[in-house]
This record gives sequence, structure tokens and C-alpha cells, in this order.
Amino acid sequence: MAIRKPTATAPKTGPMYDAMAAALDQTMNQFTAGSIIKGTISGIKGNEVFVDIGYKSEGVVPANEFEDATLIKAGDVIDVLLEQLESDSGMVVLSKSRADDKLRWDAVLAKYTEGGVVTGTIRSKVRGGLIVSVDGVDAFLPGSQVDVTPVHDPDPYLGTTCEFKVIKISNERRNIIVSRRELIEERMADKKRELLGTIEKGQQRHGRVKNITDFGAFVDLDGLDGLLHITDMSWGRIKHPSEMLKVGQELDVIILDVDMDRERVSLGLKQATPNPWDNIGGTFPVGSRLRGKVVNLVPYGAFVEIEPGIEGLVHVSEFSWTKRVARASDVLNVGDEVDVVVLSIDASNQKIALGIRQTEANPWDTVQDRYPVGSRVTGKVRNFTTYGAFVELEEGIDGMIHVSDMSWTRKINHPSEVLQKGQQVDAVVLEVNPSDQRISLGLKQASDDPWNTITSRYAIGQIVKGKVSKIASFGAFVELEDGVDGLVHISQISDQHVEKVKDALKVGQDVEARIVKIDRDERRIGLSIKAVTMNESQIAELTRDLSITDLKPGENLVGLAAAFDDAFAQSEEWRPGAE
Repeated sequence: MAIRKPTATAPKTGPMYDAMAAALDQTMNQFTAGSIIKGTISGIKGNEVFVDIGYKSEGVVPANEFEDATLIKAGDVIDVLLEQLESDSGMVVLSKSRADDKLRWDAVLAKYTEGGVVTGTIRSKVRGGLIVSVDGVDAFLPGSQVDVTPVHDPDPYLGTTCEFKVIKISNERRNIIVSRRELIEERMADKKRELLGTIEKGQQRHGRVKNITDFGAFVDLDGLDGLLHITDMSWGRIKHPSEMLKVGQELDVIILDVDMDRERVSLGLKQATPNPWDNIGGTFPVGSRLRGKVVNLVPYGAFVEIEPGIEGLVHVSEFSWTKRVARASDVLNVGDEVDVVVLSIDASNQKIALGIRQTEANPWDTVQDRYPVGSRVTGKVRNFTTYGAFVELEEGIDGMIHVSDMSWTRKINHPSEVLQKGQQVDAVVLEVNPSDQRISLGLKQASDDPWNTITSRYAIGQIVKGKVSKIASFGAFVELEDGVDGLVHISQISDQHVEKVKDALKVGQDVEARIVKIDRDERRIGLSIKAVTMNESQIAELTRDLSITDLKPGENLVGLAAAFDDAFAQSEEWRPGAE
């Protein structure tokens, strides 16, 4: 067997060797882990796609890294990322998905910067926010940055494509944070500045109700919010803005005022319609009869709407001709429909005075026909005052009996001395004043005046019996028959000196006395208890003393006559309990 001699190896020097070494180095530098290279699909087997990248062996890419593996074919050129030059099986390990991710990320970095605007599609929900796809790269949208108002349910945003502001880009973590809220706020601020530059008082603008409060509504004027106060919503009365408006409602408003420094705009809705008060006098002349609806009750009256935007006040004094109404709510309820008459109009202050009682005949207009002066009437005592008693003649029509017209014979200090509430009494009409709605009645005038026949029933010197009715410091009043009171002066109670009347006499005590003085014109009778036992000469002397009544200026009161006159004078001012 022939022995083969070893072949001599080519020398590792020379120009050809150097060129081959350089080409090999260039090829090896291209194939570094983590680099993206182009490769050609050489074949497909099952779930593996073989790619020739120009290396000594082919690489393998899983088929599931392609968006649609059915569309790929041999000869297609694709970008792949070299993960490993040689695996345990001798194959080159490649990744198409990682290559696509890196290419997309590099494209985003080249295209966008922090603060820029991107367009993306909200893809899914994650904890704390949403994932947005921006040119194939996932960006994070925090929940607080979705909209200018808090978003409690993000589901409606899923799948929507919006513009976002790039807040932060982290190349190391391959993380992008975006905000839709900041972008909207910036654009709203731009719109707001633009609107403030063009908006003017008196303009009509279109807007949308953004929010409703107790005092009004905020209206979005396409970038600028204005306040529509509740008082500028309607010419009529409304209790809450929700009666007229709802969130999202579109409407035209009038610019009432613009505060450029504070960037505030006041709006009006009612100003877009004619003011019903402009021709109020022609629409509702004084004296016209109308029908309206009670819209508000206050203690002093009721507000009645006679047409939308026009309300009038019915004061409690205008409810009834005869009934005394303390509170409007005692008679009416909100929502009641009532007939009213226009009493007066104050257009400048937008006030109308209305009356309900004017829709009926005034019973006081004919009261003189029903209760002529001098006629005798019967009524029930309804109430007392310090100066008299009110007697109801018919519903709502009262007459007043003054204390001076209650008794012919006694001085009445309070009506309760003679009358009781609810008591039926007969009286005589003394005076009728329809304009002031007053009727004066007399109780004593319904009976004969006993003083007209006093001299035919009593005489000086006559002994009479009576009952002590009142006690004063100067004497005691004794009630005789027919209710006539006589006065026993303190000096005429006893032959003995009397210090205090109450020590000698008691109210209700029966006494016997002699008449010592009668003055029909002054309606006075003087009595003496101690004179009951006097003889004729003593009585004559007493009578003579009582006839001396003339006094000169400056003289002191002396004598019995003067004492009686002084006592009677004091009795005009005397009140029960005075001692």
C-alpha cells in the first residue's frame, strides 16, 4: 500500500490571505448577538421558518412570531434579531418579533419627543390606567390623565383612537407615558384665550350645560365656561335650575358681563326673550280681573303668577273684606288657582299689587243699609280691649261698644266688669263709618236711662237700702236699685272717726243710708250712713251744709258739700284697688 505524503499547506501570508481574513472579520462583526440583520426565508417546516442570514448555518424563527404565517413564503426577505450564533443543535437562534419591537421603538424615538403630540389607540386596561398603542409601541395612559373630568368607567374609551401628549420617554426601560387630559386642557386654554379675545357683552352665544348647582348652571361656550345664574334663567320664578335645564342640554345664551382679569363670564337666558314687564300696564291695566296660580306663600301674603314671568303680591289685608287673615297659608296653598284684581302697578320695580277680596262685593258698602244709626241689633261678644268690647253682628262685621257706652249708672273701667266673651247682647247703632270699616254700638242706649226719673224715685232725706259695690280711700259706693250708685263719704260712715274705709265697710255688705244730695245733671247721689239716726233738726243742718258749694279762688275745701264734690271728682279717676 502506497503511503501518501502529506500535502504542504499554503502559507498564511500574502495578499490573497489578507483579503480573505478581512472579509471573514467583516462577516463575523455583522453577526453579533442583539444586532438586527436581513435574512431570506429558505423554507418552512411545521412551526419553524428557516432563514438564511448568510452565515455558515441557517437560523430558525418560530412561525407564531409572524402576524399571519400563511402569507409567508420562501424567498421573502425579513428583518430578524440575532439572539445566538449557534445553539446546542448548531442552529442560529433568531427572533422576528424582537426585531420588529426594536425597529418600532427606534422609529418612535426618532419621530417623537417629550411634550410632543402622538396619535394612538386605547388598547386595554391595566392597573392604574390604560395601554395605548402608538405606532405599534405600547404607551401607558394613567387613569387620572384620561379626561379633564374624573373617569370612573374606562370601558367606553377602549378601542378609540385619540391624540395624546407625550409626558415621558424612558429609553432604558422602553417606557412611554402619555396624557390625554393635558392635551385637552392646553387646547381648552387656547380656545379660552381666543374666546376671551372675541367675546363681547350683549352677544348671543351657543353653549352646552356642563354642570347644575343650587344657584345656577355652568355653560360651556366651546372652551370657556360661563355662569348662568338662576335669576337670569326666566322672567318668572323658579326654585331650582333643574326645573329648566339638564346637563348636556344645548342652548343659546346672552353675554351679560365679561371679567377679563378673572376670566369670568356672566350669562343670561331670559334676556333672549322679550321682557314681559316692558308693557305691563297695557297688558294688565289697574282694575282688570285675572286668574292666576299661587307660586309662593310668605307670612304677609301670597305671590300669584298671572302669566309666565309675571307675579303679583296679594297682601293678607286684601284676602277678605270681613275675615281677619293672620297668615296667607291659613287660606291658600301653593298651586291653587285664584281670581284676582290688579290694584296697582310699579313697573320700574317690577311689582304688582293684587287683591282677592275685590273679586267680590264689599259688604261694608251696604252696611249702612243693614245697620242704620239708631237701629237695635243683637250680637255676640267676640273680644275685649282695654277701652271696649267687639260684638260680631255678622261674619266679618264687628261693632265696638266703648266702656263709656256700657252703663248709665256706673263708671266702667274694663268691659269684663259688665260683659263676658261669647255673651249675646242687645245694643243700639250709634255711628257707622264704612270707609274706616267701623260701627259704634251702645249697650246702655238699649235700656232707659234711670237718671231721667231719678227725682221721682229719690228725695233728699229719704232712707234707702243698698249694697257696697266699691271701696275707695275717700269713701264707699253703694249700689241702689236700678244699678244707681250713691257715694258715702268717709266722714259720713260713722259718728266715730274712720281712718280707713275698708276698716268700716266691706264690698258686698248691706247698708242703710240717708240721701243727703241729688245732682241729676252730674249724675250724683250723696249718701250718709250716720244720718240715718239723725233727728229732723240735725238733718236740716246737714242739708244746709250741703248747699254751701261756692268757693272763692285760693280757699281750701271746707264743709261737707266741698268734701262730697272733692270725693266725686276723685271718683272720676278712681280705679279698683286704689286705696
